[in-house]
Amino acid sequence: MVAAGDAGTAGVAESLGIKPDMVVQEIGWDEDVDDDVRAAIEEAIGAELLDEDADEVIDVVLLWWREDDGDLGDALVDARGPLDENGVIWVLTPKTGQPGHVEPSEIAEAVPQVGLSQTANISVGADWLGTRLVSPKSSKAKQR
Repeated sequence: MVAAGDAGTAGVAESLGIKPDMVVQEIGWDEDVDDDVRAAIEEAIGAELLDEDADEVIDVVLLWWREDDGDLGDALVDARGPLDENGVIWVLTPKTGQPGHVEPSEIAEAVPQVGLSQTANISVGADWLGTRLVSPKSSKAKQR
């Protein structure tokens, strides 16, 4: 449970664009993830986060990603599979100076190769950064 005084973490779900009843999938969970961020998101959606084996249509993917996790492009292709056409992928990486830090250039190189667009970067908790990725088609679909 997130403490009421912890507005920074409690507001993270709102910062990520996560709203009640959204379907949120979590990929790349490990011991180092920010449990306060996870709890705030679960509280916001009123449900538990789905794991990488979920087969529902997903509104938001949280991809916890570290330097040694492999090929980011492959992971993004996998994350896009169950994603709603207007869905969002948040790549969550350790901040500079943290173990597993990922250079922003690595994300910037992988994103266009898998047909996504990078739209925002935000701080997510004390040790993580979030990079928002969307399908370029989704912005056109919303304009119709």
